[in-house]
Amino acid sequence: MMASTRSVEPDEKALSLDDVEELSKRVLSRHGLSSDHVTAISKLIVAAERDECASHGVYRLAGLVRTIISGKVNRGACPAVSTDETAIVRVDADGGFSPLAFNIGRPELVTKARRHGIAAMIINRCVHFTALWPEVEALAADGLVSLAMTPSHSWVAPAGGKKALLGTNPFAFAWPRTGDHPYVFDFATSVVARGEVELHRQRNLPIPAGWAVDPRGEPTRDATLALAGALLTFGGYKGSALSTMIELLAGPLIGDFTSAESKAFDSGAEAAPLHGELVIALCPDVFLGDSKSDYMKRAEAFFDLIETQGARLPSQRRFEARERTSRSGIAISRVQYEIIAGLLA
Repeated sequence: MMASTRSVEPDEKALSLDDVEELSKRVLSRHGLSSDHVTAISKLIVAAERDECASHGVYRLAGLVRTIISGKVNRGACPAVSTDETAIVRVDADGGFSPLAFNIGRPELVTKARRHGIAAMIINRCVHFTALWPEVEALAADGLVSLAMTPSHSWVAPAGGKKALLGTNPFAFAWPRTGDHPYVFDFATSVVARGEVELHRQRNLPIPAGWAVDPRGEPTRDATLALAGALLTFGGYKGSALSTMIELLAGPLIGDFTSAESKAFDSGAEAAPLHGELVIALCPDVFLGDSKSDYMKRAEAFFDLIETQGARLPSQRRFEARERTSRSGIAISRVQYEIIAGLLA
């Protein structure tokens, strides 16, 4: 990949995607993470920057290092996969970061989904820091429809409440398509990912109204007070109910922490959350049999009807960014670059 050709502002630093991967690997290796984890995590950081999702890109390196130093993650974790005659795949992440656990469990999930039509992967004892779209995109590339969900730390107030209890609780879905990209969405059930608030704080910018409340439960546009208080769910009670569903499905149902329990385990270390993840995969070949081609065409016609109205499909901007950054690279703030340099000191 060529060097970055992107034009940048004086307070920005241009990087190629190769630069991003190299920086990520250097930082994570510098702090003693095993090579398999370094590779898996670095690829996800590159994917986030490639898709211009800064809140899940190199910004995450500082939190990853903080988590490593805190001792809240197993630096050399070896995820273990266990299966039986059911359609459930279980992955014990061994207290390590989640990307490697997903990568190791994915082949068995695909096998079971193709055999049973529907299968679930339970990842336990994983330290989670990343977006879910790379996972469901990977399963779409395997020809599967999929959903993924996970709790986090209790950073979000339930609708009508004033204190953090829920996680940001992301939820992702992917549908395989015949073109270059699947239909994908991935969103936090909070109004915004916590990383977006932190990026506003770093840049001394106010956050939009409706994102968060301060420690007293009062609305705030101050990013620092928001981080000390609680984020809000999107859509009021609807987002709160969806977030609660994720707490239950990806917490007690799979034998793992809720967001509040993850936060309690953290004990003020400000490490990445430790909990579980639930991934569900569905195989159109088994669901539809000989009718698959017809109904997949109907799905494409449905997508066309959305776009002919002038509406944008989810992830369209990410896919457009992917084409752009693969050619021209990315730009990060000088502040962010200095933080990364500090992590290498």
